[in-house]
Amino acid sequence: MAKTVCKCGIKRKKGYLYFVGKNGCAYETKMARGTKKGGGRKVVHNCRIKKEKGYLYFIDKKGNVGAAKMQRGGK
Repeated sequence: MAKTVCKCGIKRKKGYLYFVGKNGCAYETKMARGTKKGGGRKVVHNCRIKKEKGYLYFIDKKGNVGAAKMQRGGK
């Protein structure tokens, strides 16, 4: 199960990809479609969360940053 780390309330736009960067901030970037290149990234919310090893960080449907424990094969 995933847990909410930061309640950001990010409003998603169509055609954009949302992710959590290395520094813990939420970013948006234009998705590459066919021959079109994607755009540069832009900070959407300055969360500055401390990332823990073994967790996957993502932006959920409500626009909040969540974390889920990664499943590692063979362990």
